Amino acid sequence: MKAIKWMAVAVGVSLVATPVMAARLSGKEQARVARAAPRDRDDVRYCLLKAKKGRDKGTVIGAAGGAGVGLLAGGGLGETLLGAGAGALAGRVIGKSEGTNSACDRVLARNR
Repeated sequence: MKAIKWMAVAVGVSLVATPVMAARLSGKEQARVARAAPRDRDDVRYCLLKAKKGRDKGTVIGAAGGAGVGLLAGGGLGETLLGAGAGALAGRVIGKSEGTNSACDRVLARNR
């Protein structure tokens, strides 16, 4: 039974991890790059992609961690999924702030 749970977690993590590989800017973010100062456009694009990858990576790590805790605590499928959802939310919030450095923070603040 535990092997089935671990396989379910592995499948879930692989499905969540797929969007991490395909990080692209949304239309709103592309517009932000277009209205940035010409000398900052490449930096704004790089920093936005870096922040998005940090958010996505945090989401995947949080979901895997939450699911792992749910499994280790002996929870059923519902508790494991609840733990994965809570972990994903927490990981996304943490990854959002950890995805960029101070140089990117300055560039993005200068080019809102």
